[in-house]
Amino acid sequence: MPETDTLAPPADSRVLAAAAGRPGTIGAGNAGQSLPANLEAEAAFLGAVLIDNKVIEELSTPIRPEHFFEPVHQRVYERVLRLLDRNSVATPVTLKPYFEQDEALQSLGGVTYLAKLTADGQGLLASRELAEQIYDLALLRELVSVGRGLVEGALDTSEEVAPMDKIAQAEADLFRVAEGATGNAQATDFRSATLAALKMAEAAMNSGGGLSGKTTGLEVIDQKTAGLHSSDLIILAGRPGMGKTSLATNIAFNCAAEHMKWQREGGAYNFGAPVAFFSLEMSADQLATRILAEQAEITSESLRSGKITRDEFQKLSAASQKLADLPLYIDDTPALTIAALRTRARRLKRRHDIGMIVVDYLQLLQGSGRANDNRVNEISEISRGLKTLAKELNLPVIALSQLSRAVEQREDKRPMLSDLRESGSIEQDADMVWFIFRADYYHEASRPDMPGPETSAEAMEKYRIWEERYLELRNRATLIVAKQRHGSTGNVPLHFHAEITKFTSPNKKDYSDWGEE
Repeated sequence: MPETDTLAPPADSRVLAAAAGRPGTIGAGNAGQSLPANLEAEAAFLGAVLIDNKVIEELSTPIRPEHFFEPVHQRVYERVLRLLDRNSVATPVTLKPYFEQDEALQSLGGVTYLAKLTADGQGLLASRELAEQIYDLALLRELVSVGRGLVEGALDTSEEVAPMDKIAQAEADLFRVAEGATGNAQATDFRSATLAALKMAEAAMNSGGGLSGKTTGLEVIDQKTAGLHSSDLIILAGRPGMGKTSLATNIAFNCAAEHMKWQREGGAYNFGAPVAFFSLEMSADQLATRILAEQAEITSESLRSGKITRDEFQKLSAASQKLADLPLYIDDTPALTIAALRTRARRLKRRHDIGMIVVDYLQLLQGSGRANDNRVNEISEISRGLKTLAKELNLPVIALSQLSRAVEQREDKRPMLSDLRESGSIEQDADMVWFIFRADYYHEASRPDMPGPETSAEAMEKYRIWEERYLELRNRATLIVAKQRHGSTGNVPLHFHAEITKFTSPNKKDYSDWGEE
């Protein structure tokens, strides 16, 4: 840490005494007990800000009030930020009315201390360095807090000895420190909440398509949901063969590709993001094969068997080169616990700044083992863990889920919320619940025998009626939005290219009665 004594203003003697001997080292001058802080650096930085408010705009390190060690400095900086939010000027004179009755400031000399902060303007010469030191020392103090909590937790065996839980909690705490979230989570004031809401509305307005979250790459879904929003848990459910993994893969690819496009071309808003795909059912190379098949428009079966032409191989090679830098990270570790998944997700967030997570699929995750062989409780723990992860990392989580066999036993095969397998908590924890439904899948199962030379007229008519209906239903899919916490429910029409396992948005003229089959 750089020394800042030569840059410090003539601050009050109590502040200087408190800061002496500890410009960024733990314990100097107090037998190893003092927390890392440099009050002179804080005073010098505040003086620079009060002389020139634009100093804050030029900072590469975001400084918040809680990064200051001295409580008075915290309150002064917080008031400065509020004045700037109102397009006012922050100076010792404009700050004076707010601190005339501040008892803590009286011990520093009263409101004259505000003027002393600006008496020496040398802080302007190194405002960025001062800000970085304040920020770094705040992180060190938070590390001390995390370490103290880890030691106390490890020593406390009064209730339950659960070392893996304590390790997971310690890693979560360290992740917050690495993200710069010093101090404990605090309530958000209404001003900050409304500004975030306005920013989201502005993004939706300027997108031209009502998109305010991460794109799915499918216009009809984006129109229904306005995109996938941070901290949301989206459950994508369906019976086997409906195309859950295909749709999730399409969305993951589209979101990552949109981010790559934004990096290349720029723009006011980035509706894409790097994506983490946790595949507990398929291997990484199988998923990659699917994506390559979709983009090169070659069937996965042809790729696996090698039955492709030279032209198709060239298309495949071109698609592979194009997608080499795609920010899509696949973790195919089997039998993950929810705790291990959260640990890996935090690591990907820290290394690659992921903005979306896909889990395929929820029932293949394992709980902590404390559910006493109760699968319903275990699934409840997993769904709560996924929702917590979405909020902790501030990104959307799409979790695929199996449906119960009750669907197959009904004449109407359309899924309902009650069909979610093994736990009602999945519906409760989810912000959105989607069901993927393909009527042609069930219609195919009722195919009559192919007519032959000796087939009766009645049997031929039966087959003709079946085939006519099949041609109507072929390649049609419906995404049923059964729950949406922030919007309406309803059906979303999709076009499914079964050969290359790819979903697309159909033409509007083609789906006036789509989803009613």
